[in-house]
Amino acid sequence: MKISPLLQFVLFTIAAFIIVNMPALFGQPLPESLIVLYMFFSIVMILLVITVTDKGAEGLLRPIVSFVNSPEKRRLRRVVFILIPLAFAFLTYRSLHSEVAAPVEHRQVHPAPPDSFRAYGREFVIQSTKNPFRALEKTNPGEFRKAVKQGGEIYFKNCFFCHGALLDGRGHYARAFTPAPLPFKGGNTIAQLQESYLFWRIVTGGPGLPYESAPWSSAMPAWESMLSSTEVWKTILFLYDYTGNRPQELR
Repeated sequence: MKISPLLQFVLFTIAAFIIVNMPALFGQPLPESLIVLYMFFSIVMILLVITVTDKGAEGLLRPIVSFVNSPEKRRLRRVVFILIPLAFAFLTYRSLHSEVAAPVEHRQVHPAPPDSFRAYGREFVIQSTKNPFRALEKTNPGEFRKAVKQGGEIYFKNCFFCHGALLDGRGHYARAFTPAPLPFKGGNTIAQLQESYLFWRIVTGGPGLPYESAPWSSAMPAWESMLSSTEVWKTILFLYDYTGNRPQELR
């Protein structure tokens, strides 16, 4: 039995809708917005395949043209032309008044660090690890300022794209990330933390966050593979110096 192009379009559209609504196929149900997107492209592809030949295009349009122009179908045509706008009005109303809430995500701004972590081929204990350049602030101010300047150069070569030229978390790429990169400015940011905490976060990045701090979606890379420990410590000096903050010290 030969199936008309219009019936083919209807059947293939129904099949596409069934497929995109099968949780087993994608592992979990798709959001409605994604289903609409998939259906749009599916319908476009179905129409392109059916109308690739003149015969297919004519077979698809013939019954539609007949329905629109036939005097015998005037009453049915009026019903359809009333139902179509009503259907779109209902879909619009439902989308505007649907109570859709974003999933709850309790993100910890400063997740609790592990007692220790391994990097650069050795073990670092958070509580006892100190910035090897911090002592220069008192013993050799000239060398300290030099280290701070070098840390600034490292920051602007690697970090400001996300964390910003003003260290305010508003870098060029910041809007592409959810959650956005954290700012370093302000007394309630890095001023609350030890330098060893920053060292841990920078070196291990998002992949190094502990399981207990989940869920997280940090785009922070693990800088261990790109910066030496010396470069990381100097960058931390710059972060505190530029923002006018002081790191927390163990008492």
